[in-house]
Amino acid sequence: MRDLASNIAVITALSPAVQAATVNGVAIDTKGFGSCAFVLTTGAIAGSGEFGAKLQESDASGSGYTDVDPAELVGAFEEDAFADATEKVSYVGHKRFVRLVLTKAAGTSIAAGAVAILGHAAERPIP
Repeated sequence: MRDLASNIAVITALSPAVQAATVNGVAIDTKGFGSCAFVLTTGAIAGSGEFGAKLQESDASGSGYTDVDPAELVGAFEEDAFADATEKVSYVGHKRFVRLVLTKAAGTSIAAGAVAILGHAAERPIP
């Protein structure tokens, strides 16, 4: 089947907004899927904003999050997010929940948002 949209789930991981502080993204439940990737998009940076992104994992959606070991990632986010950029990273770990964290190091703000893409579903097509 050449139809990609029916074979993936796309979930908002970080609502697009002007981010002025460190923010934890939404818990992404990977149950029923064999693969997970995050796509981070950025817009304008104000006041020399310095932000970095990372992934965290947990067995429970609301607690116990720890940073994902780089060995459980395919690709990496840039150390400092760039203006008007798109980055992608795949999670290949085995925890049920994964979230994106955008960390403010300095400056004022950055426009940013992210989606999680889940694939290799146990049941298809995905609505």
